[in-house]
Amino acid sequence: MCFSLLQIPRCKIHTLTNSWWGSLYKFGRGSVGNSSFKVLGSHKYELEGGYSRRWIRRSVSTETGGNKDTLSSKTSIRHEISEETSNIKLNTYELETTEIERSQYYVQQKIADNKDLESLLTFIVFDIETTGFGRENNRIIEIALQDIRGGVNSTFQTLVNPGRYVPNTHIHGISSNMVNRSGVPRMEQLIPILLQYIQSRQIPGGDVVLIAHNARTFDVPFLKREFSRSSYEIPSDWLFIDTLPLARAVMKSKGSKVPSKVSLQALREYYGIPLVGSAHRALSDVHSLALVLQRLTYDLKLPISGLLESSFK
Repeated sequence: MCFSLLQIPRCKIHTLTNSWWGSLYKFGRGSVGNSSFKVLGSHKYELEGGYSRRWIRRSVSTETGGNKDTLSSKTSIRHEISEETSNIKLNTYELETTEIERSQYYVQQKIADNKDLESLLTFIVFDIETTGFGRENNRIIEIALQDIRGGVNSTFQTLVNPGRYVPNTHIHGISSNMVNRSGVPRMEQLIPILLQYIQSRQIPGGDVVLIAHNARTFDVPFLKREFSRSSYEIPSDWLFIDTLPLARAVMKSKGSKVPSKVSLQALREYYGIPLVGSAHRALSDVHSLALVLQRLTYDLKLPISGLLESSFK
């Protein structure tokens, strides 16, 4: 399967204007794009949580005497804290694993029950930029989406007001002054608009498939946390696909050494896809990923049903 991508207008939340991007993309292994933009690395975020034990440093005394019972008590307490921390993380991992298995079963049942499912799916590529790695203490500051069917208003992009200082401007070029102002919506204001936009692209009776690079460990957990923080839930008819495993599968099939993380920048350069827009901004990454997705599915000879089997809720 190879997705077809049309040249599309850009719809920004602030202006809701329609403007056509430049010439059609020409991508291929031998194509080279001229760009004056500095290329930055794509997301390299690690999974929060996990099930590894948190080790706690213990002080060791070489002095003789003292209250051995007190020392033993402190050691016991610290050991119990370590066990509790490990159990919490393990339970979190088991819960996430159960959710993944449940979503995979849901998709398999959907495919089995509805032979016309493929014609009812809406595929949307998305990307976020944030104030940092951890989803608990950081916020989304930009989000972009692109409906790969193309058409009017098939691209959505907006900055998001985090209500706090942006410490990592050097990564994405988004400064505190750009987002901390009245003209930029806060997340709780944006979510209803985002839901309405995605619903406007959704084929009646079908599901929405949202695709991101490193979606499972970064974009989706971050989005889920922002929704929860604003007292919203992710719609039940949203599915998510992470292109990182697809990229690793392609590298493996080519006989290349497969790193744990294959950045979007590396994929764009591998396929000779030119950079459009500012490096490491959400809309630029969305445009790149939409083209990378075509090449990944082509190289893997992956039909839509096969792509869906890698999705999660």
